[in-house]
Amino acid sequence: MAENPFFAPSSLPYRLPPFDEIREEHYLPAFERGMAEHLAEVEAIAGSDEPPTFDNTVAALERSGRILDRTAAVFFSVAASNTSDAIMEIEKRVSPELTRHADAIRLNRALWARIKRVTTDDPEEAWLLEKYREDFIRAGADLSEPEQERLRQLNEELSRLSTEFSQNLLKATTDSALVVEDAKELDGLDEATIRSLEQDGRYVLPLLNFTNQPALAQLTDRDVRRRLFELSVGRAPANFALAVRMATLRAERAALLGFPNHASYVVADQTAKTVEAVEEMLGQLVGPAVRNAEAEAEALAEQAGFPIEPWDWSFYAEKVRRARYDFDADAMRPYFELDRVIRDGVFEAATRLYGVTFAERPDLKGYHEDVRVFEVFDEDGSALGLFLLDPYARPNKRGGAWMNSLVGQSFLFGEKPVVMNNLNITKPAEGPTLLSYDEVNTAFHEFGHALHGLFSAVRFPRVSGTKVPRDFVEYPSQVNEMWVTWPEILANYARHHETGEPMPAELVEKLKAAEKFNQGFKTVEYLAATLLDWAWHKLEPGQEVADAEAFEQEALKAAGIAFPPVPPRYRTNYFMHIFAGGYSAGYYSYIWSEVLDAESVEWFKENGGLTRANGDHFRRELLSRGGSVDPLESFRAFRGREASIRPLLERRGLL
Repeated sequence: MAENPFFAPSSLPYRLPPFDEIREEHYLPAFERGMAEHLAEVEAIAGSDEPPTFDNTVAALERSGRILDRTAAVFFSVAASNTSDAIMEIEKRVSPELTRHADAIRLNRALWARIKRVTTDDPEEAWLLEKYREDFIRAGADLSEPEQERLRQLNEELSRLSTEFSQNLLKATTDSALVVEDAKELDGLDEATIRSLEQDGRYVLPLLNFTNQPALAQLTDRDVRRRLFELSVGRAPANFALAVRMATLRAERAALLGFPNHASYVVADQTAKTVEAVEEMLGQLVGPAVRNAEAEAEALAEQAGFPIEPWDWSFYAEKVRRARYDFDADAMRPYFELDRVIRDGVFEAATRLYGVTFAERPDLKGYHEDVRVFEVFDEDGSALGLFLLDPYARPNKRGGAWMNSLVGQSFLFGEKPVVMNNLNITKPAEGPTLLSYDEVNTAFHEFGHALHGLFSAVRFPRVSGTKVPRDFVEYPSQVNEMWVTWPEILANYARHHETGEPMPAELVEKLKAAEKFNQGFKTVEYLAATLLDWAWHKLEPGQEVADAEAFEQEALKAAGIAFPPVPPRYRTNYFMHIFAGGYSAGYYSYIWSEVLDAESVEWFKENGGLTRANGDHFRRELLSRGGSVDPLESFRAFRGREASIRPLLERRGLL
């Protein structure tokens, strides 16, 4: 296939993939050629007669595999955002092949011998060299031949199971949508939302990927709320067995690599470093969070007149919030129109902090008609990169919100970043797209990841942008959430979609007053999912789990977080993060990163808030560094000291 668009670098600006030329039939040939060429390049490096140097070994590895990199970046973005039956079949085929390919490189003894002999005095090179050595050791480079053979088998099966888990969940989330015949059952939802749900005379309310569906806060019919909740927690039951098998295999792999369990294996490569450090931090949160949630449950039960069930919580939480703070979250929605939130909120905050500007490029296309492309410029007018936004939910798009990189920044290749945000906002049948406060917060959060990618200024692809430890990567994105309600930014974007009037000051004040309400629920919901992840990945090698659902309940009870009115944010059967999303034994990272985030918010407030000087400091010391330095050194350079957990406890009302 001489005309395969992956075989040569894109000729589009910033090497944006030529989506209008890419067809499904291009992927397999590109993967096959990409893997073959990459292996040939690696064999040439490993078999070289030249003495190993940084340039002819480590930098040479960084330069290798370009076709494969281009293909994988596009394919897995499309597989997550705009999949099809053909894409899913390709994914099933190539995922284990890619795992075998990675093993063929990191278990190459001749290559490993060369890497061990490389020396360099350059600090950035020395850091990358150390990362390579850690990668190879953690991949099993020092194991015996029989051990490596078993490791290959484990990796391949885990890759296959992960793909199956993800595809099961996508299908089940669509199939488990709440279907009602009469619009009266949807009482509480606004008319525009109800119209958007109509399909062939019925109304179909799709599930989002977490437990607590947003509509539970609005639906007035208790039985409809119960049905929606039960569909949410009961979806993809086949994934329980897959999860058990994956957790068991991960435990065996960890033992093979010299660790007592998978959690120990994972955190050794994170900023946390040890299981004990994670458990100490989580232990400070569980007791106060449960006590807060219990007090909240009493207030909700008093409002409802009966004991609260999980499907009642959000509905009565809104009633109590209105009673205590005279705050109605739905009253904010008319002020949050999507385009204005992005241009006058998300982009405006970045302009004021960092001096960057944005220009939409309708001449550049994404993989779907909903994708919008923006060119990003630095303050001096120089080109910085591209930002793509895919805001809307689709049946063939996985749930949640995320950032990914289509082209990574590196001085080695002279490439500027092309980054993307995916959201899952319901597209209205007609009229403007109005967001909830949570959806606005998510847009700012994901753009924090985008900035981490856009501001990357490093030499090597391996440490570019968001390629930092998992328990650090959420930190910059969480910091970016602080600008959602920053007065100058909120006043700029929170305007009524019909009149243009700014959001009333009293509504903003009510929001701020109500923000700590329901923090017990939010913290318990999150911690329950975190500790469930932890339980699955502290399994000992050979430990059997006969009943996944019973294991869930016992794990939550043992952790002191079992509180029936507040189920985990994710149950095992739809816990995409840990069984198909790279967060295994790493879901703790959100709260771990929030310690740094809360500290950083305090720093911004102490130093004048939304100023160019503050933005430059954060960009220079942290956002631009990617993974090219110790991330906690970056934090200390920014903050001026170690982090304390106190600002986090205060933020969540847990002191």
